[in-house]
Amino acid sequence: MQPDSAGFAIAVAQFAPGADGAANLAELTRLTELAVSRGARLVVFPEYSSYFTPEPGPDWREAAEPVGGAFTEHLAALASRLDVHVVAGLIERLDDDDRRVGNTVVAVAPGEGVVAHYRKLHLYDAFGQRESEWVAPGEAGEPETFEVGGIRFGLQTCYDARFPEVTRRIVDAGADVVCMPAEWVRGPLKEAHWRVLTTARALENTMYVAAADHAPPAGAGNSMIVDPMGVELATIGESTDVAVAWISRERIDAVRRVNPALELRRFEVRPR
Repeated sequence: MQPDSAGFAIAVAQFAPGADGAANLAELTRLTELAVSRGARLVVFPEYSSYFTPEPGPDWREAAEPVGGAFTEHLAALASRLDVHVVAGLIERLDDDDRRVGNTVVAVAPGEGVVAHYRKLHLYDAFGQRESEWVAPGEAGEPETFEVGGIRFGLQTCYDARFPEVTRRIVDAGADVVCMPAEWVRGPLKEAHWRVLTTARALENTMYVAAADHAPPAGAGNSMIVDPMGVELATIGESTDVAVAWISRERIDAVRRVNPALELRRFEVRPR
């Protein structure tokens, strides 16, 4: 795909995935079609879009499937039919773990299938939750990125937002936009944390962040697209919907000229 100097539209899609995989796919299809009708060339869906229950358990293992399985194939067919990139979270079956699953995000491109995938690094063992009991953490390898219209995209997930080094490594890999599927659990001050952390990751890395959360009751909602200056370009409140914003290479470059923070820093990030 050739660079689009004028920029293009991306979307975040917010819904509440459940235990009915077919219903999740139907809603994902409907929202993708809606996003494309509004001009989007890339759509970001929440974490656990393939299957979700508020309390993880053995059913998650039963619902898990490999990258390249039926869920991913559906995304690939949808991307090709609508000529749009789709990013979404799924429960991945892990061959080397007979109990836990992977919390995985895939990016699919029209006519190409999976072009990047990411397993959540920081599991939600906080605020009274223990995600690691049922989910295995990903390996801290080199970030996978993909390109749309001359702009490079990276992937991270939900609780990773509380660890600035995750996003920093993604921008160091050349990304201009981070797609961040989430299931940001509701609770006291949690919506404030979501907004602050999502905005901070955009500001400190002078990049766009496209963060797609679950709709209530499980998720906090407030899916949003934030620009490299921390401007909230588009937001969804508590409803199931799609929000679209325009991104451009020019905006990224202009912000980085005014605020060359990436060049001025004196530290690098290394995994441990």
